[in-house]
Amino acid sequence: MKHELCKVADIPAEGSLLVPFFGRELHVYRSGNRIRAAANVCLHFGGPLECRDGRLVCPWHNAAFDMATGDRVDGPAPKGSRLMFLSTRVEDDGLYYVWGECRA
Repeated sequence: MKHELCKVADIPAEGSLLVPFFGRELHVYRSGNRIRAAANVCLHFGGPLECRDGRLVCPWHNAAFDMATGDRVDGPAPKGSRLMFLSTRVEDDGLYYVWGECRA
């Protein structure tokens, strides 16, 4: 099954696009040749994240996460924590969240 998140053309070359996701939000962005979709939730205290200089940063307590890997790089979020990425696929001109598919 799949659910369209956004049009690929709407994803900026730099920064991120906030998209609704079943009552929540995702940061959708380009990381090298990949398109990533990460939950807009800080792993420290559940706050929102802002895109700043190649990082997703929580304005509440400055926890910061690398956009390419999702790894925590600074602040009070637990060491070794990583953002939650969603499984996505580009199809035609859209970016889709996919689930329940077997991959061979």
